[in-house]
Amino acid sequence: MSTTVVNPQTSASLPPSKPAARAPGLWSVVRQALTRSPGRIVGAVIIVGFVVMAIAGPMIFTHLQTNANDIYARPSWTHPLGTDFEGTDVLALLVVGARYVLLSAAVAGVIAVGLGAAVGLTAGYLRGATDSVLSRITDFVLTVPTFPLLIVLAAILRMTSPWLMGAILGISGWAGLARAVRSQALSLRERPFVEAGRGLGLSTSHILGRELLPNIAPYVAMNTLVAIIGAIYAETGLFFLGVLPATVSNWGVMLNQAVFSAGAIGSSQALFYLLAPLVAILLLTLGIVLVLDAVDEIFNPRLRG
Repeated sequence: MSTTVVNPQTSASLPPSKPAARAPGLWSVVRQALTRSPGRIVGAVIIVGFVVMAIAGPMIFTHLQTNANDIYARPSWTHPLGTDFEGTDVLALLVVGARYVLLSAAVAGVIAVGLGAAVGLTAGYLRGATDSVLSRITDFVLTVPTFPLLIVLAAILRMTSPWLMGAILGISGWAGLARAVRSQALSLRERPFVEAGRGLGLSTSHILGRELLPNIAPYVAMNTLVAIIGAIYAETGLFFLGVLPATVSNWGVMLNQAVFSAGAIGSSQALFYLLAPLVAILLLTLGIVLVLDAVDEIFNPRLRG
């Protein structure tokens, strides 16, 4: 029987093996992406601030009190943003109205991106009759004028619920993303890793969810934030035009009442009442835009330093 002789000098000269490097966790990736530039940090702080406002605002201001003696009061310690034409604190209206705006915009973004990504991936990967049917549906949705349709639906459904508002905005806004995702899926389906998956007999759902979707995740994530911005503009526009009843508190109602009830265009008394929701929308949009670059880095490993 043969024996193997180990040279102790050779064995001792071998360097100790190093443990395999662990992949960074999700929180570590997010933290590194956000802290790479001051602008990203500012954007994240703005978004978190508005989210906290939307969650805690109605709990803090449970009742919006009016005071006829404080109509159009200037900003002070008591009323940091002044009061409106009924003597209601503008800051309280702004904080309470954030929940409706953010909740409906988040629902709209999730539905629009979910539908768009699902339809685009399915059509681009399966091709054939499935692609033809889904593409024709997408083309039809793209030809429908979105905002006039929203005005009609708002008049019929009286969308005072943020969930219903978000659902309608999401269902009417997925087609553009579906077109873009389909184009990317057509390119990805011919890549070697997808062909290898088909050769191994992997299911279509596995290839779509585990192979194709991660490759378009940065694009989908960025479009989620863009869809949220579009939903904020659409819903505030509907309330500003007076299509929806002013029975809920949100920034669109504030704009409507500031212009048409308080006469903010022709009088400087209601200036802060008009500027408060406008500045809030601007700040929220700015925060999302500043974070977009970080989102691309979070979902795209090639961009990480």
